Amino acid sequence: MVDILVRNVDEATARRLKEKAAAKGASLSEAAREALAAYVKPDKAELWAKAEALRKKIGKVSGDSTKLIREDRDSR
Repeated sequence: MVDILVRNVDEATARRLKEKAAAKGASLSEAAREALAAYVKPDKAELWAKAEALRKKIGKVSGDSTKLIREDRDSR
């Protein structure tokens, strides 16, 4: 884990973060961690770009897997 010190947080922001934490029964540190995680979470455009890169890497997938899936299900 990494410790991060955030300086010069304005009073209104700190107050809102404390209020949100208290409403959830969480600590201020926990609320700050959740806010940071949400901020850096990939957006849809990033996820689609990663999916497209994976599609290019794999290439075209052909064939029909229906028969294989049915055989697998019937074998159980």
